[in-house]
Amino acid sequence: MEPHDPAVEKGSAHSHVQNANSRQIAIALALTGSFLVAEIIGGLVFKSLALLSDAAHMFTDVAALTIALIAIKVGQRAADERRTFGYRRFEILAAAFNAVLLFGVAIYVLIEGCRRIFEPEPVQSTGMLIVASLGLIANLISMRVLAGGKDKSLNVKGAYLEVWADMVGSIGVIVGAIVISFTGWSWVDPVVAIGVGLWVLPRTWVLLRASTNILLEGAPSGVALTALRKTIAETPGVAEVHDLHLWVSGADQPHCSVHIVLADAADSDTVREDLATRLEAEFDVHHVTIQTERTPCDARGELHP
Repeated sequence: MEPHDPAVEKGSAHSHVQNANSRQIAIALALTGSFLVAEIIGGLVFKSLALLSDAAHMFTDVAALTIALIAIKVGQRAADERRTFGYRRFEILAAAFNAVLLFGVAIYVLIEGCRRIFEPEPVQSTGMLIVASLGLIANLISMRVLAGGKDKSLNVKGAYLEVWADMVGSIGVIVGAIVISFTGWSWVDPVVAIGVGLWVLPRTWVLLRASTNILLEGAPSGVALTALRKTIAETPGVAEVHDLHLWVSGADQPHCSVHIVLADAADSDTVREDLATRLEAEFDVHHVTIQTERTPCDARGELHP
């Protein structure tokens, strides 16, 4: 019997997750892309800014899903001599790009919506309602497909947020179309568009902040660096802790590196093993690099934070 290799098993599990995410995004892309043309035509024909804003979101959905799919494929590439961490950060770049893209669309809709309030145009509410209803169905199916991977990949979460924002837009367009059909108030159309833009912006900021934190190698959310430092300092055999760094190479891969000064008579291998076990059990940090020292770095003329 071949020996059990946890690293291989974990890598295989991660590969299965990535393949599942890839299939989910491909299905959502097919659904969204097939409906985009109809929504653009509908917005132009029925002269609905709300419908066009929804189509703009649909376009960003297509772009975001395409980028997300490419990012997963690139992210699966193995580490090499130039990219020693592999290509997982490409997925984070994709998530950041998607957030910026959605920001741009939302701001454009806000500006155009304000203009339309003062310069209203007639809107064909029936066609607007039909197209928006079909768009809502496509959004709901795509959201259902992406829901399984949104909490495991920031890239998938970005794609899910794009579709979710478009779903909110479709609901807004439907409500606006119904109001216009009964009242004839064409100004409701740009108001709905502005409302969708204001609804989307804060959610987009959350995604952009999360992806930026990873790109800046910030500590992952949910892990208190103070508590982690305390755990390391209280590990038997540890006399001092410095150069502690915690970051993520991808949305789900926390890494930690630390220098520790050993107590007198402490065994370095024992301390390292004990510390790695504690960090894994208490903080779910599996990738740890521990440098043990008998004298602090500054005592040898080296600086550390």
